[in-house]
Amino acid sequence: MKQANKADVLLGLQWGDEGKGKIVDVLTPNYQLIARFQGGPNAGHTLEFENRKYVLHTIPSGIFHAGSKNLIGSGVVIDPYIFSQELDHLDIDQEQLRQSLLISARAHLITPGHRLLDAANEASKGLKKIGSTLKGIGPTYTDKIARSGLRLGDSSHPDFENIYQQLKESHLRLVKGLGYSKDDFKIECMPFDEYEKQWFEGLHRIQQLQLVESEVYINQALDSGVKVLAEGAQGTLLDIDFGSYPFVTSSNTIAAGACTGLGLAPTRIGEVFGIFKAYCTRVGSGPFPTELFDADGENLRKSGNEFGSTTGRPRRCGWLDLPALKYSVMLNGVSQLIMTKVDVLSEMKQFKVCVGYNYNGKLVEFLPSSYEPEKLKPVLIDFKGWHCDLASFKSIEELPAELHAYLRLIEDFVKVPIEIVSTGPDRTQTLFRK
Repeated sequence: MKQANKADVLLGLQWGDEGKGKIVDVLTPNYQLIARFQGGPNAGHTLEFENRKYVLHTIPSGIFHAGSKNLIGSGVVIDPYIFSQELDHLDIDQEQLRQSLLISARAHLITPGHRLLDAANEASKGLKKIGSTLKGIGPTYTDKIARSGLRLGDSSHPDFENIYQQLKESHLRLVKGLGYSKDDFKIECMPFDEYEKQWFEGLHRIQQLQLVESEVYINQALDSGVKVLAEGAQGTLLDIDFGSYPFVTSSNTIAAGACTGLGLAPTRIGEVFGIFKAYCTRVGSGPFPTELFDADGENLRKSGNEFGSTTGRPRRCGWLDLPALKYSVMLNGVSQLIMTKVDVLSEMKQFKVCVGYNYNGKLVEFLPSSYEPEKLKPVLIDFKGWHCDLASFKSIEELPAELHAYLRLIEDFVKVPIEIVSTGPDRTQTLFRK
């Protein structure tokens, strides 16, 4: 019996911002189809090449490679306004774009009401804010699960505007119940009514692209021998079920999310590439055991340019958390590791690594589902830095001995090999283990 073709999965193993966009861009020449499987414009996948920088929010990161197909799956939520803005910033021939970009008709729409409700929900929490990106992601997934959401395919229904108005009125009632009105917030720096107008213009633009039954398309592609890479957004520790709840995103960011977000059977998953930084960062609220509040944390932020590509907010920075990384590897069945931003540690003569936690006087090797952060202390070990410029190195084998020791420590702890090391933001600054 002929072996069935499988889709590889690439995802983040920390709290997002691991450098997924760059790595997808680097790997795309090995694949014919790149497919986003969850999240929405709360993602910010940064790519740099030929002295240009691009930030993708919804569009898959393989879009700049001519000949590749890029699929937005049914697990993704789409804001037509942001999507239209994203299209405007792509330096791609429009005909090429129409040929290479496909969108699931089952993908849910982020409406102006969702954006408004997100802002009102967050404002009502006061000091207990979860750190939402205010892109309407949570309310959209809420309506999806409540079976009251709007899907992209619904936009071609002759009664769509009436259905939209009913959902809008429902959102306005919820906002009023929180003590606000649509005039209390601006969306993308615009009054609600202006944003709504541009939202509909963006929706019309999306309708000119290829809408497909994505689950059928991707399975038929695999059957015909097409090599598929599924691209995740955010990171494992923000997963709605297994992340640091409630300070998480609203979708399944783990490998299983590729099955539900693309319509793939579990048996059709092949390699799982897990991406992590040489240190840790986090945007927004939530537990962060290795967070630094000193000069080392500030140096990581400045050297790594750790500011959210979607929100612009400064990221919280800390040392690499190996127990959390091992947990993510377990959840995803990671088969290959990809380490990014090792160049940021190059300026440090010495740094630390977390190898466990002390909680209530006991040593634990994983974060409990519920705990008191002030009673949990990371167990840190010192590590000697390499303190040299990595730009001139052309292979992993050439890297300094101190960096090799760091790689071995990580591999020994999580029991998975590191096959790719990123030494800078440009696509050329990527080293492969031979």
